[in-house]
Order: sequence, then C-alpha cells, then structure tokens
Amino acid sequence: MSPRLDLALQSGLVLSQPLTVIGPTPANDLSSLSRDTQVVQPFKPFHDHFADQGFAVTPQSQDPCQDAIVILPRAKALARSHVQQASARASGVIVVDGAKTDGVDSLLKEIRKRTDVEGPISKAHGKIFWFRAAPDAFDDWAAPQTQMADGYQTAPGVFSADGVDPASTLLVNTLPDKIGARVADLGAGWGFLSASLIQKAGLRHLHLVEADNIALTCAQANITDERALFHWADAVKWKAPDALDTVVMNPPFHTSRSAEPELGQGFIKSAARNLPKHGDLWMVANRHLPYEATLTESFARVEEVSGDARFKVFHASRPRR
Repeated sequence: MSPRLDLALQSGLVLSQPLTVIGPTPANDLSSLSRDTQVVQPFKPFHDHFADQGFAVTPQSQDPCQDAIVILPRAKALARSHVQQASARASGVIVVDGAKTDGVDSLLKEIRKRTDVEGPISKAHGKIFWFRAAPDAFDDWAAPQTQMADGYQTAPGVFSADGVDPASTLLVNTLPDKIGARVADLGAGWGFLSASLIQKAGLRHLHLVEADNIALTCAQANITDERALFHWADAVKWKAPDALDTVVMNPPFHTSRSAEPELGQGFIKSAARNLPKHGDLWMVANRHLPYEATLTESFARVEEVSGDARFKVFHASRPRR
C-alpha cells in the first residue's frame, strides 16, 4: 500500500465501500484494497495494469460511491477536476494523496478555505489529507463541458490542452499532399494531426490510436469524418486491423516528469511492425531525443527532412522485419 495511505489508516482513517480511486498509476500500490474498489484511469497502459490486478477499472465514471481517494496528477486544472468529481460522487470521505512536486501543498491550502480538513500527514516527499464530502463546495472546479483551443475541443490534463503543439505544426507543414489510402496516427491526442490528414487526397481510412481516453473523446468531437476510425489503445502494442500505407506520429516522451525516450522508441518499432515493405513513417520529435538508432534499426531508409532548433522531422521507409 502507499506509505502515506498506510499511515493515514493507522492514524484512524476508515474507508468504506463502494470505494473509488481516481487517477492512480502503477507507482501507487493498491494491492491491499478490496478488488471491489473502482479504479478510474483513462490512460490505457495504466488502466490495463489495474485491470490485470483484478480491480473494476473504468476510463471515466459518474457513479455514486461512499468514499473516494484522489491521486493527484501533475496538471493543476486536472487535479481540481478530480477533487470536484470525487465531491460530486462521494457521500462519505474524500482522501487526497499527492507529491509535493504535484502541487499537494497549494491544493491543501485551497481546500482548507472551503471545508474542514483532517490530517495532513507528510511522508515520502508528499502529503495525504482527507475531508467529508461537500457536494457543492467544489462546483467551480469542474472541468468545462467544452474547452476549446485554436478551434479544437480539448480537456484539462490532455497533451497540448491550451493550444496546438508547435512540433505537430512543423510536421503538418512538412507532409506531402498525398500520403496514402490507409493511414494511422499513433498517439493521436485530441486530433490535430488527423484533422490535417483527413483532408489528404486519396485517403480512405484513418486510424486514430490514442491511449488517453479523454483525449480520444475530444478527437471524436473534432473529427467527424466517417473515414476516421478511433482506437483506445497503447500505440506501442497496437496492431492495425488491415494493411497500412503510412504511419504519422508525434510520439510522447514521458509519463512522469523525466524524459523516457523508450516511449518514442516503442512507437517507432510499432510503426515498423504495422507497415508493409512499401510503407512510410513520418514523425516529429524533440531534437535532443535519441531516436536515430532505433529508426535505422527499424527502417532501411531514414532521412531528416525538416527541422529547427527545437524539433526534427523524419521520413523513414522500407521497414525491416
């Protein structure tokens, strides 16, 4: 169990079913909780992690519960939204557990202005505290029904929620006019790249593959063309349902604060695995990320076709088997 949650339970915190845990990651040990506990996790790899442990996992939920545990995310707006969701759903106790680097101290100060708080307990560079559910106390923290950025629907916590990512803009401006009939956008996010791809001449099917269920929901609102096919999936493990001509991607490079180049390397290998011999990969990445070796291992032909001081665009073809 989480060391902070363990201490809280030892100090008198009592949790009752039905219990919901919002936003845990594999770094959060929930093994001592009942498998009847509902886990809310929209990120597919993390969702599958808890499903494999036997929990009732869902990407989103509005079901009422007795008690709730909120694991703080990094994004402040998303953290507030999670507290509001818990307050709207729970009738008992709401527990907030977070690291100092995720803003738990400032959130604690804000919540104390609205309701009485028990705890807090400090341990492992973070804090845990709890309070009785107050259904109306956090209504103004609810995520907006429709959040727009540069004309697209986004949501708190999704990548590039406040505007189009400049790396994706560079890639869009580099792509050729014709890109193939069957195309996949790996890590499609809320759909900026795909909104451009869907307009390409000769396109018949566009697969949007995205691990964040909330971002994918936004993409479905942004792209209503019947040629678009949406997949809530881990792009590293995804298998195309039919042969592809092209993969386009701006892959993520972290799930925590630290850069994790192996994420993008996994995307490259997935692209090579899903493309036939004549297939093409177009991708953009931060210039400092070490993707060249994986590209040359995965494709017979690799060329940097565009870039600037911050980003680089690659065109790779002839995937190796």
